[in-house]
Amino acid sequence: MPLSIELSSQGPRLLELHRQLRTAIVDGRLRPGLRLPSTRTLARVCGIGRNTAVAAYDLLRSEGYISSKRGSGTLVSTTLPKSLRRSVATPRSVKDGRLAASWRGKADPTWRLDFIPARFSFALGVPDLKRFPVDVWRRASNKVLRSMRAPTIIGWESQGRAAFRQSIAHYVSFARAVACNPDDIVVTAGAQQAFGLLARVLVPSARSSVAVEDPGYPPIRAAFAAAGARIVGVPVDDSGLLTHRLPRNARVICVTPSHQFPLGCVMSTERRARLIEFAQTRGAVVIEDDYDGEFRFTDRPLDALQTLDQSECVFYVGTFSKSLSPALRLGYIVAPPWARSALVAAKRLADTECCTLTQDTLNVLIRDGHLARHVRQLQHEYQQRRSILLEILHRDFAQWLDPMASAAGLHVATVLKSPFDEGSLIAEAFKVGVGLTALSKFAIQADYRGVIFGYGNIEIPDIVEGLAHLRNAWASYAPRKRKHLIKSTSRRAPIDGRR
Repeated sequence: MPLSIELSSQGPRLLELHRQLRTAIVDGRLRPGLRLPSTRTLARVCGIGRNTAVAAYDLLRSEGYISSKRGSGTLVSTTLPKSLRRSVATPRSVKDGRLAASWRGKADPTWRLDFIPARFSFALGVPDLKRFPVDVWRRASNKVLRSMRAPTIIGWESQGRAAFRQSIAHYVSFARAVACNPDDIVVTAGAQQAFGLLARVLVPSARSSVAVEDPGYPPIRAAFAAAGARIVGVPVDDSGLLTHRLPRNARVICVTPSHQFPLGCVMSTERRARLIEFAQTRGAVVIEDDYDGEFRFTDRPLDALQTLDQSECVFYVGTFSKSLSPALRLGYIVAPPWARSALVAAKRLADTECCTLTQDTLNVLIRDGHLARHVRQLQHEYQQRRSILLEILHRDFAQWLDPMASAAGLHVATVLKSPFDEGSLIAEAFKVGVGLTALSKFAIQADYRGVIFGYGNIEIPDIVEGLAHLRNAWASYAPRKRKHLIKSTSRRAPIDGRR
């Protein structure tokens, strides 16, 4: 028996046995589909007569808790009786209000970018998964496995494998001019874990002020809100974060300076200098999220904030989700020396270390130049997709959308020019198999209405065909919308007939 049953010598043993078995099934200690012992075995274990065990099983079977099949024995039912479904649906901690207030607040810590299930999916934040270098990865993985010895399998290196951190240091120095050494790097399970570790380490007390871009990346807000911080949205314009709008008591400032998410602008040199000066003067820290900094299509990228930092106040967060695949779950933090030990301790508490096989395999790809070649090939492909997308948007969608200037990344944000409703246009697009993302979902208080087109995981022929379907759908929707507006206006006309 997978649980201990203790029957009292007083009272009906049948009812006591039935109650304990039923409670174990409802609580999940006896999981659905589990094969229960025979009545003969149950009687022997519990020290009761077999007839009592048979009667207890008969009661449970009549109530729907167990079922019997010839040749399979007695099994715990895979579905609970209807009368109990509502009573066990909500965890006791939620009923009692025992969750931390930060997890019950307005900020949703479970927010995520959903993949859009559409024929023409302009999904946001997804690279070209079909171009993942499978053969190169397989050869590198086999090479690592052939050289792997038992002591290297379990390394307990919470900061990350030393060789892998060495490769990351060379890579970010080459790709983004980030000056660091391997000791400055903490390997994480993607960028989201990096935000979670930083929130755990940098939020000293509840209601600490954390400044974020508005509109901005919701998972960053969610990570710090879950740590109990007070989130303050700071507006953004064509030159990036409005540094003069930063709250004076902000202790953490989260920015995407190389390619602002989701608008796509680049933080100007002047704003970068002001931001660093603000952090130095106020004793604040800056989290620089460089989520797709490898892909830039026009001028030379500006130096990272971390490169400009002389006072050790910038944390640089990078990831391999856009250059390779989000499935790898590998990212990194370039941290100032004073915060390194705290981050490593937080990482050790979170999950001890990232997968050593994945780290060693990616290390081979970086060290042997495969990742750099892969990124160059993708950059050429993405540049073509971006050019075609912008050309069609400017030519065929001028009456609806105004594309925002963007020189990097895997998406183009557009602002609505017409009085049409953002949600209605996206719904019309979905009817013809075009999946889009609303711009307004990334704002806190800023008033942005528009549509975002991700082109990382959609081929050029599908971009052209999908936009053709989209234009036809919106063109047919426009007359219906105008007709509705005319009818609404006539119903609101004054009694004397004047307009």
